[in-house]
Amino acid sequence: MRKLIDLDQKTLTKLKFIAIFKNLSVKALIENAVQTYVKNQELDRFRNLTNEEKEDIGLLLLMQESDRDDKVSEEEIFAVLKT
Repeated sequence: MRKLIDLDQKTLTKLKFIAIFKNLSVKALIENAVQTYVKNQELDRFRNLTNEEKEDIGLLLLMQESDRDDKVSEEEIFAVLKT
């Protein structure tokens, strides 16, 4: 996806210097910065969740990994519940 952003000359100059020191293009540097920002925002959002919300997300992730074609009989369920 191609997006255009407007940067003031001072910021663009700073980005060019950083890109030179990091041996990257300005485009790659901006992409890395945006990815890092998004990742940090996601982590901050996750840290602010309650324990119950974190458990719900964990359960959702486990449910997505499960095999939907794998069936368990009623007898197997009751056998596990009895132990």
